[in-house]
Amino acid sequence: MSAATINGKLIEGLAAEISSVQLQQPPVIVAELSGNHQGKLENAIALMDLAHECGADMIKIQTYTEDSLTIASERPEFQITSGLWAGYSLYELYQEAKTPREWMKPLFEHARARGIKLFSSPFYFEDVDALEEAGCPIYKIASYELNFPQLIAYCADTKKPLVMSTGMATLEEIDRAVQTARDHGCTDLTLLHCESIYPAPPTSFNLKTIPFLKERYGCKVGLSNHSIGHTLDVAATALGADMIEKHFARDRNSGIDAAFSMTPDELKALKEATALTAQTMGYQAIVLSKTDQQGRKDRRSVYLVKDLAQGETLTYEHVRIIRPGHGLEPYRLNEVLGKKARHALTAPLPLDAADFA
Repeated sequence: MSAATINGKLIEGLAAEISSVQLQQPPVIVAELSGNHQGKLENAIALMDLAHECGADMIKIQTYTEDSLTIASERPEFQITSGLWAGYSLYELYQEAKTPREWMKPLFEHARARGIKLFSSPFYFEDVDALEEAGCPIYKIASYELNFPQLIAYCADTKKPLVMSTGMATLEEIDRAVQTARDHGCTDLTLLHCESIYPAPPTSFNLKTIPFLKERYGCKVGLSNHSIGHTLDVAATALGADMIEKHFARDRNSGIDAAFSMTPDELKALKEATALTAQTMGYQAIVLSKTDQQGRKDRRSVYLVKDLAQGETLTYEHVRIIRPGHGLEPYRLNEVLGKKARHALTAPLPLDAADFA
């Protein structure tokens, strides 16, 4: 690339100038395993390997017990009456979906052996302790835990990177969560815009929240997406998302969250689509590629179409604005109309301002 137009001006040698500009990087793709391991450690390991093979940059699990989240109770507010998990009590759901603390060491050991970047969402202090023993490198605060500042502080106290989902949160709650994390030593923070609906209808997302959060908090921002397909993920990438998190399952029927999880083929498509989207974003300027520069030669320009004798005055009758682009730029035609030819000119000929005085 030898030239480009920025703010209407042609700048030669732009390659050197823009080489220092950081192009948009593709978002980090996080595959969330959740409870799709169906209660078996070997399934969790196999699912982690599959997500890694399909292009996930990172794998996330959830670390909790049923007692991390709730209590066994027959009271009506502890019963789920609608949605994917209707008929469960909260205690029963978490009992079935949990990724037990005793799995943490074998999961993280396997991940390190395979070169897989694995991290987790803890839900109580003991969960964080188990993850610390296993060597978890990053902590994620789930949307439902964003109003739990004690947990945020406990995770931030580890001084490890922190990811926080913002689903259902008010601006005041996000402010408080971010301040808590930073007050307790978090220097690497990622916020994930999220609609905490399972599955989430695409029209419920307000994706312009992504640049809003970036500007407000000066941190990395991404999308935790529970919708089907990758349309929203592509749009989020165009808006500057640094991370995309989606649930992952072997198929739509193999796990408690499988109904809204991406499948292996969908993960591959997501990875390709977001990488391509990031690559297309380019520079915040008008930049002409080598192809553009070559193509400019085929645009319109001013050609002499009627012979001119030396000293004869150039008029509209002598010229036409036609393709290709070897002659004078059309916007400069008035510079030469009415001037006399310095020497005889034989048509057809690309018009050159230097031939007139």
